[in-house]
Amino acid sequence: MATATLPVYRWHLAPDGLATRRQLRALGLRPGGQDVVAQLERPRRRRGPLVAYLYRIDRARPVRPMTASRAAALEKANAARRWCPTCRRDAGYVIPASLGMCTPCAYPEQCVA
Repeated sequence: MATATLPVYRWHLAPDGLATRRQLRALGLRPGGQDVVAQLERPRRRRGPLVAYLYRIDRARPVRPMTASRAAALEKANAARRWCPTCRRDAGYVIPASLGMCTPCAYPEQCVA
């Protein structure tokens, strides 16, 4: 995908018929293997512009339905993200990747219990 040949639109100025991945998802669609047709740039002060890729809505395909096996696999993966590798307990929340363990294990001096 060569971004130099893509048309670039400023934020809120993209033509009708184009959408980002998130906008497609909100419509119940997915890109469906199509190539990026344009990009959207949102200016930022300190760092470079924020870029979002645009896809054609008329070429988008419907989102695949959630099957029972896919739902079970997703539930199992989310449950694994809650288990602390240090104390081997379910933290009840998704453990932050920056800590790599539950909050009581990461900060034992602040634990009141």
